[in-house]
Amino acid sequence: MDFAFAEFFKQVISNPVLAITVLLTLGVIFVNGWTDAPNAIATCVATRAIAPRPAVLMSAVFNFAGVLVMTLISPSVAMTIKNMVNFNGNTEEATIALCAALVAIIVWAIAAWMFGIPTSESHALIAGLSGAAIALHGGMEGINGKEWIKVIYGLVLSTILGFVLGYVCTKIVELIFAKADRRKTGGFFQGAQIFGGAAMSFMHGAQDGQKFMGVLILSVFLVNGQDTVANVAPPVWMMLLCSIVMAVGTSIGGYKIIKAVGMDMVKLEKYQGFSADIAGALCLLVSSVFGIPVSTTHTKTTAIMGVGASKRLSAIDFGVVKDMVLTWVLTFPGCGAIGYLMTKLFIRIF
Repeated sequence: MDFAFAEFFKQVISNPVLAITVLLTLGVIFVNGWTDAPNAIATCVATRAIAPRPAVLMSAVFNFAGVLVMTLISPSVAMTIKNMVNFNGNTEEATIALCAALVAIIVWAIAAWMFGIPTSESHALIAGLSGAAIALHGGMEGINGKEWIKVIYGLVLSTILGFVLGYVCTKIVELIFAKADRRKTGGFFQGAQIFGGAAMSFMHGAQDGQKFMGVLILSVFLVNGQDTVANVAPPVWMMLLCSIVMAVGTSIGGYKIIKAVGMDMVKLEKYQGFSADIAGALCLLVSSVFGIPVSTTHTKTTAIMGVGASKRLSAIDFGVVKDMVLTWVLTFPGCGAIGYLMTKLFIRIF
């Protein structure tokens, strides 16, 4: 399969089915930037370490860097997503099922955004694809259990490790700066938080950028009549395209999520925001190296909870946490069901 940009563009122009599939995939990436990517810069914006517009630009640059570097080092996250479901069989129906899954993800994400709740696009992606695969095969044959179990590992890892690292990083920072004058450390932690936000954006690209490029590659293969995907390294132009679309989404609709994650859940000082960012980035780094798909949303929010717990549990607004957890719990069955129903509907119509 030729993934040169000129050839890809030529195929998109000449093939309406591929054009629709690519547009839907970019739509999902846009929604990811709208509802998920803002988590990476939520704390540094909330503590006023950096203004929103420069933060979005910084996020775009480091998202791209994360996609590029981690894909070169370990493209296993992208491979996991492509191998998680089985669309083998009739490639025309498989393409319809993939489009239905993408529509389901967009519908679910927009519904969550309307309530200002940071949903996990990673889990919505996995749930939507799984529901579509089940509908296509009429049973669980469409699910690769060996790859799917990595999602469960990621869910546990992002929850426990994010919280623990948030707590530990805060305590370490407090210990190191115990005798420092708070008035003199403000400038240092402002810069440190910008670094932390950049690190989170880098790791968000490493995780979510790889996942959605995996889907984009899958869509091209299916439209071209190939029901299996070889180990294809995403080209640089695809990484850049995904990063730009994600950044546009963040700049348009990300501020609701920044407020919910960075301001409403726990009131953070700059050193605490830095601790949360470093904790989240470390958790994402470990997950990416081992090829475990995790949610940036889960990782960042549980890290912030760990930071809040380092002060006292009452510092955490559990009302906000309850809304987030409810959305997380409902994502798999909810988005999976929409993917299933959309697939059945689309196959009947088309």
